[in-house]
Amino acid sequence: MKIYAQIDKRLVDEMPLESFEGRIVTISTKSECDKATDYLKKFEFVGIDTETRPNFTSTDSNKVALLQISTDDTCFLFRLNRIGIPDSLAALLANPRQAKIGLSLHDDIRALNQRRPIKIPRIVELQRMVKEIGILDMSLQKIYANLFGKRISKSKRLTNWEAPTLDEGQKRYAAIDAWACLRIYRQLCHFRTGEEYEYIAPMDDNRMFDIWQAILLNDLKDLKDLKDLKPFKQ
Repeated sequence: MKIYAQIDKRLVDEMPLESFEGRIVTISTKSECDKATDYLKKFEFVGIDTETRPNFTSTDSNKVALLQISTDDTCFLFRLNRIGIPDSLAALLANPRQAKIGLSLHDDIRALNQRRPIKIPRIVELQRMVKEIGILDMSLQKIYANLFGKRISKSKRLTNWEAPTLDEGQKRYAAIDAWACLRIYRQLCHFRTGEEYEYIAPMDDNRMFDIWQAILLNDLKDLKDLKDLKPFKQ
């Protein structure tokens, strides 16, 4: 398996699209929230992410609208714009026995605290973990593509997350982000426990200069060869 320090966006765009094949459960009431958190509390690791309705007309930001919490086969979409953060959800987030895995988690935690002061004592920041094996890209899409050779679509990122009903595309987009965080974590743990991989180091400026110099010199040589070529006589 090859792991790249940095992966080209053009390469990512050519990869097959990833899909989440598990259950997606939308939580829109406090009673549904109580049942979902009762189910989720038995898992030691979950992936999390949030979504916020974009604001195109003001400098003021909207409050976080959606919290996604995913296991390996089920993702719950908590519609915070409808239910806020009920006690059962706050208790789940504060559970020190359960690790919450995500990307740029401090941003998510800050957004959640705008709805209700909460503490999440056990978090796993994937950006920190990938740095340990030399990955320099910090976006979810590039990290996932690097590890699994598939592309995560970002087409629904700037949609209305406070809409009366989330469409199927929004649900799939939201679910896959949280689920992907959990999958990345498990793969990184495999590396920590001995799974081998080939690391493709980044090219520094000097190395890039050498490559471009060689290309230019080769082009100049080709031009000289053409110039020295004697015309063909019939």
